[in-house]
Amino acid sequence: VQLLESGGGSVQAGGSLRLSCDSSGYSDIKYCMQWFRAVPGKQREGLAAIHKDGTIMYAPSVKGRFTISQDIAKNTLYLQMNSLKPEDTATYYCAAVQICFIGTGYPGSGPLDAWGQGTLVNVSS
Repeated sequence: VQLLESGGGSVQAGGSLRLSCDSSGYSDIKYCMQWFRAVPGKQREGLAAIHKDGTIMYAPSVKGRFTISQDIAKNTLYLQMNSLKPEDTATYYCAAVQICFIGTGYPGSGPLDAWGQGTLVNVSS
């Protein structure tokens, strides 16, 4: 397993969760580490990304509520999610991708990209 997410769960609207992604099993160059989410019937949405050069990007749907960060020494990527809404309910994925992608309409994973297995977040109203 190259990437391993944790921290998902159930929370009421307005609450917070912090997701973690252990990337210690991923040995390739981390051009872009990011978080996606997916719901059945919809394409994956790129939520937040940290590029190798330090640039941080957010999707409009989560900007101001979610914060991406990483602890390089621990090979761990985080996603702090505050002010959660029922529409944030989804499976959240950590990914190491060649090119950062933010927003909807994700074209699909490249051959060198790596993904975690996903962690479910359920936000109740």
